[in-house]
Amino acid sequence: MNRLKSAFIFSLVSLLCILLVGCGDKVMSKVKVGEVTRSIFYAPQYVALEKGFFEDEGLSVELQTIAGGDKTMTALLSDGIDIALVGSETSIYVTLQGANDPIQNFAQLTQTDGTFLVAREKMGNFSWDQLKGSTFLGQRKGGMPQMAGEFVLKKHDIDPVHDLTLIQNIDFANIATAFASGTGDYVQLFEPTASVFEKEGKGYIVASFGTESGNLPYTSFMAKSSYLKDDEKTVQAFTNALQRAQDFVQNESAAEVAKIIQPYFENVDVAVIETVIERYKAQGSYASDPILDEGEWDNLQTIMEEAGELPQRVEYEKLVNTTFAKKAAE
Repeated sequence: MNRLKSAFIFSLVSLLCILLVGCGDKVMSKVKVGEVTRSIFYAPQYVALEKGFFEDEGLSVELQTIAGGDKTMTALLSDGIDIALVGSETSIYVTLQGANDPIQNFAQLTQTDGTFLVAREKMGNFSWDQLKGSTFLGQRKGGMPQMAGEFVLKKHDIDPVHDLTLIQNIDFANIATAFASGTGDYVQLFEPTASVFEKEGKGYIVASFGTESGNLPYTSFMAKSSYLKDDEKTVQAFTNALQRAQDFVQNESAAEVAKIIQPYFENVDVAVIETVIERYKAQGSYASDPILDEGEWDNLQTIMEEAGELPQRVEYEKLVNTTFAKKAAE
């Protein structure tokens, strides 16, 4: 009798375990993502993480920050990460170096340059020709911020070599400090540093390189072609979650978005985060959908050509895969 009772209890417990597993958490697909830097510019990504959009799609996303586009691409090529969030120009550089497994951009996050021109003094009526004869503290040579910056200067008939003193040998992490210490009359800065400088009276935003340089795939999610082929369901789920986050950022207030992503910027006042998001939203920096179109791709390569950093153009179809983005945007 005791044996029968024990057998009954064991069967009942086993059944309950099966039911609990069946009704419990679904199996999550792990995705390793590497971002080139931590930036408010990437707000939709953090919204997708904080709002649980990736989890809703059955994904467990592990995000790591890898400083520098070259290091980010190295991690992607060596399978240290599955997906990279980095400037689209890096996929071109890697391709021209002869990658066996081409890197493809499959979801666009930002669609303008994210830097601003900051002057040392307040200016009531700024005009670009005021930069002539000045000392301009720019970004790293060959990087997208510097290429976009030079493109805008040339657009306003300013020769970066002869019309001003261009400084671009300072590490990215030290550019703001150098300007605050007295180097340069103007500086090209990302947010939130530009807004923080305004708040502290160290500099004043006078123009936007994003507005001036036009739409381009400034930052995109990319992966190896083999990963996009072998893990189609995962990539589609990832892109679906991103689209939901992009919709959220487009439709909700800057204050609401700032509150959600603040955990990623613990040392930045939420009011500053809100100001930055509002500024990026106003100039259309956040892509409204993940589709990277051909016009943006052409503008990217034109800017690279102008900077002398593009040996040859790479076809849109070779490095851009819109299959997942178009389905997510339906």
